[in-house]
Amino acid sequence: MSNRLARVSELLKRELGTCLERDFDFKDVLVTIHDVDVTPDLRHAHVFVGVVGDPQRRRSVLEQLERKRGHIQSQVMKRVVLKYTPQLHFRVDDSIERGVRVVNLLDEIARDLPPDETDEGEEPDWEGETDEHRD
Repeated sequence: MSNRLARVSELLKRELGTCLERDFDFKDVLVTIHDVDVTPDLRHAHVFVGVVGDPQRRRSVLEQLERKRGHIQSQVMKRVVLKYTPQLHFRVDDSIERGVRVVNLLDEIARDLPPDETDEGEEPDWEGETDEHRD
């Protein structure tokens, strides 16, 4: 991604977050903007939205964002001046929930593993090395 596209993406991400915070009141759910991917021609922007809540609430939030897309675009573009106003496409990003699930699975596996066989007070065997040869 070019430097300009990265800057535009970050600017849109920040302004979309501000717009959602100011203009929307999502009940019993946390909504965040994770990333914005802008096409090279700046005509389309894919907005990856993180929604913490049950699947029914996720669908509701996405439907609400799609219904209000024109309003959101106009509010954001008042603050971000570009030659073309990118059309926003909202997508649910569940990467954080997947990451939490992976960490929980790793913790569960670690609990099931037998403890390490080396005693904590015992130094490992360095296969005949003396202190003079260690760095």
